[in-house]
Amino acid sequence: MMFWLGGLVTFAQNDPQAKEILDAMSAKYKKIPAYSADITSSLINEVDGINEEFGGKITVKGEMYKLEMDDQIVINNGTTVWTYLPDVNEVNIDTYDPDEDEISPSKIYDAYKKGYKYLYVGNETDNGIAVSVVDLVPNDKDAQFFKIRLFIAKKDHSLKSWTMFDKSGNKYKYTIKNFNGSISPKDGTFAFDATKYPGVEIIDLR
Repeated sequence: MMFWLGGLVTFAQNDPQAKEILDAMSAKYKKIPAYSADITSSLINEVDGINEEFGGKITVKGEMYKLEMDDQIVINNGTTVWTYLPDVNEVNIDTYDPDEDEISPSKIYDAYKKGYKYLYVGNETDNGIAVSVVDLVPNDKDAQFFKIRLFIAKKDHSLKSWTMFDKSGNKYKYTIKNFNGSISPKDGTFAFDATKYPGVEIIDLR
């Protein structure tokens, strides 16, 4: 609790240096209509000795995205979210809520603009690349994640990775590789096609 209270003091004012770095990153991705990349997702809990890693691919176009991981596929067309679980051949359908706490792949580059305070932490090397480190802390004390740490390449302002910290001690790290900003995905990419999954159980939560 002492750490959290100290964090509130630290983030009382937004950091101009952090804003400059975040604005440059945001401007970079706003110029790209659509992109794809390989993405690695890691769940880390040092107290419980958990370190799980999943690989996959992300495709983004505007507010829409398709995230294909080893353990699930998440598709968002801006109004509807499909979450497919291959282990049980089940898809959950829900209405997309843009105000929810979780940071989606299509929002991570602009998240700092609303509902967060930010602070420049320093410089590091991430997989051999010089990066600026910026922390985001939500204004909402009840948010699922109490901190999001961004690692942004100093050379070209690209987001290399980010780590989300929740209150149970879990850290969720996402690392981006093989970025391709020259794709033109069809809108059909961002909808779940049940015909490709014979026998799939559909659970509509809308």
